[in-house]
Amino acid sequence: MLRCVRLAMAALLSAALFSPVFAQSGTLTTTPSAKSVPAKPSPGASAVTGSASQQSGLLDINTASSADLKALPGIGDVYSQKIIQGRPYQSKDQLVSKKIVPQSTYNKIKDVIIAKQSKS
Repeated sequence: MLRCVRLAMAALLSAALFSPVFAQSGTLTTTPSAKSVPAKPSPGASAVTGSASQQSGLLDINTASSADLKALPGIGDVYSQKIIQGRPYQSKDQLVSKKIVPQSTYNKIKDVIIAKQSKS
């Protein structure tokens, strides 16, 4: 009985020690998982039109149209109108400090917007 237990422990120990080697060898083929699928672009980034910076893909809240703003997550008719009426913005976080949108909505859009300054 003790011999069987030792044999089982040795087998488990060997499997534990050598499994990382097999996992990294690249000889095994696996099916694609959800992790290997490319991420979808954010909804706001795909709806960006001419008012956004073409190089960075960010939507400029100082020049965006109402339709562009509505394409952002959490932004509807009311918030888009408030954003337009509150222009110009020195920085994008003024959407919260001027109480244009709540913090939770800002958190959804902060990575896809920018507040560019007009060149005078």
